[in-house]
Amino acid sequence: MAEKTTWTIEEYAAPSGEKPVLKFLVGLEGRNKTDAAALLQLLGERGNSLRPPHSKALGGGLFELRAHEVRIFYIFRRGHRVVLLDGMVKKRGQIPDDVLKRVRTMRRAVEAADRKASEAGR
Repeated sequence: MAEKTTWTIEEYAAPSGEKPVLKFLVGLEGRNKTDAAALLQLLGERGNSLRPPHSKALGGGLFELRAHEVRIFYIFRRGHRVVLLDGMVKKRGQIPDDVLKRVRTMRRAVEAADRKASEAGR
């Protein structure tokens, strides 16, 4: 039997120290809160083996956790790390362009910070 991989879940922190995904999660209620907790548990257990309908690739290394209305955006990093970026309650239709632009900017910031830390460690 293969050894179980543990995934570390982290939150993106803006330069101001704000963690958008935590603000989002704290504001959830009822079914959305329950759905978000279940999705995060699945992500921690399954990591990059999580597939639809719970996870969807959005391109460029960006993914979304998906429940009835809850969407949580995240990326994978080296060392079995998952960085949660932000979330939204999605009632219908596509993810708004401004939301995608914002989480893609967060993704680039995490990648840049990881590169800087890697270079400093050399």
